[in-house]
Order: sequence, then C-alpha cells, then structure tokens
Amino acid sequence: MEHTGLWVALIIIVFVLGSVLGLRVNPREKALGIMRDKARKMGLHPRLIVAPEWTHIPKATETRASMVAYYSVLLPEAKLALMRARIQDNRFELVHGDDKFKDYPIALKGIYAIDMQANCVGVYWDEHADLHATQLEEMKTYLSSLAQL
Repeated sequence: MEHTGLWVALIIIVFVLGSVLGLRVNPREKALGIMRDKARKMGLHPRLIVAPEWTHIPKATETRASMVAYYSVLLPEAKLALMRARIQDNRFELVHGDDKFKDYPIALKGIYAIDMQANCVGVYWDEHADLHATQLEEMKTYLSSLAQL
C-alpha cells in the first residue's frame, strides 16, 4: 500500500506524456498540407477522391477503393470535350476522347491519369512522388496547355 500513490502518479504521467506525444504532427502529413495550401494559392484545386475505375489504380483492399489526389484547373470560359487518359511510360493511353491525345507525352512524375471535361482539366497523381511541391507550377502550366490543344 505504501507505493500505491507512486504507481498512480506514474500511470498518470505516462498517460499525459503519451497524449502529448500523440499530438505531434507527422512530417509527411505536414508536407502534404503545405503542398496542398501552396497549390490552392496558385489556382490549382486539390482534392482527395475515390480512384475512378477507369484509372486502374489498385484498390486499398479487395473491398475498399483507394483514395487518390486529384488536382485540377478550372477554366471558366472553356468548353472542353470529355477526354480521359491513363499514363503509361510517360505517355497518354487514351481511354476516351479525341485521337490527338493518343500517345501525347507528359514529363510530370507520379501521374496516374488525366481527365478533361467541360471547363476543368485535372490530374490524378501520387502526391508522395513530389512532397516538396517542385512540380506544382509545371503541373498548372501543363494542364492549361492541354486545354488549348
């Protein structure tokens, strides 16, 4: 019974210390947040969405779809035709759309697929391929140039 108070105090200290250490932000998650904020400021619209079936992005589990980053550019005056393409060997593999996009090159890294519809051009990509946001400006320029084709 003499040490009961000591054990209770020790348990409380461990519990409080564990709670405080659990509040620390994961450096990878912090980098993703900074990158998404930077993208918003430059006119890109980042979202996490369920990976569409046509992209062939592997499911997280057999019964659960994967979430994928979708960064898009809105072009208010544009009237774009539907185009969907998967990326294979840094080239478009056209799923739907105009043949002028067939085998179109892309130099961005971590890209799974690209789609274009109405007034929006977007890219499905692995954000972890560029945690330092080195290609965001290039991505925005590339997506805008696709709309001009």
